[in-house]
Amino acid sequence: MKVHETMTREVRITSPDATIRQAAQMMADLDAGALPVGEKDHLIGMITDRDIAIRGVAEGKGLNTKVRDVMTAEVKYCFDDQDIEEVAINMSDIKVRRLPVVDRQKHLVGILSIGDIATTGGEAPAGRALGGISRPGGAHSN
Repeated sequence: MKVHETMTREVRITSPDATIRQAAQMMADLDAGALPVGEKDHLIGMITDRDIAIRGVAEGKGLNTKVRDVMTAEVKYCFDDQDIEEVAINMSDIKVRRLPVVDRQKHLVGILSIGDIATTGGEAPAGRALGGISRPGGAHSN
């Protein structure tokens, strides 16, 4: 199965100059935990609910903090014509639960989550990806 067969196609993008409150509200509206960050038609990062919690709130940053100040700037992505098994292994290796999906011209065409893989790509690749991403750590790892 190919990524384009299971990815989520409707992707909302946030600006690096948006506030983390605006990004959090967009995530709430979408019932999503991550948003691509775009500027001048380029994907420049990703922001997750964890970025907001750990790099924003936990560090005492306010709701008007800019997305660019807490986002992950190193963009990992996959191609829409890649095989789900290959991408699931990559997600496990790089320890991410979602990836922006681009076409071969590097235009954003979707987003792929472990949930997308589990519901349409099969439990085995999703399980392998999640097993590689998950690791014990912290006081709540039992």
